Amino acid sequence: MKIDGGCHCGSITYTAEIDPEKVRICHCTDCQSITGTAYRVVVPAPSAAFELRGGKIKEYIKTAESGAQRAQGFCPECGTPIYSTNPTDPKIYGLRVGTIRQRAELRPRLQQWCRSKLEWAQDLRDVPQIAKQVELR
Repeated sequence: MKIDGGCHCGSITYTAEIDPEKVRICHCTDCQSITGTAYRVVVPAPSAAFELRGGKIKEYIKTAESGAQRAQGFCPECGTPIYSTNPTDPKIYGLRVGTIRQRAELRPRLQQWCRSKLEWAQDLRDVPQIAKQVELR
């Protein structure tokens, strides 16, 4: 599937070819901390199928619990996370689904690092819903 996306401020834009069957949710504590929320939704894109079309991504190297290092690519202007990849040999980019324009079509097929999942985030059906933003009090 051909996709395109970018950061919140519009400085970073990209295109990629992905397999929508490989969309997954990561519940690890690193993803919770880096995103500032309960989990991260990602889809892999081979480096040959990922093209940065605009802007210059800044990378931060994160060391995981396993000791493996991952480059976290983000917009230096607005901070939007764009991808993660191997810092020395980027064969696959883990694209952040929230930055993909076609994100409504990308239903997750797998959840990983479930030992760290936040139970309250698993079923939100009983949480009241409001169609637009309301003032926080």
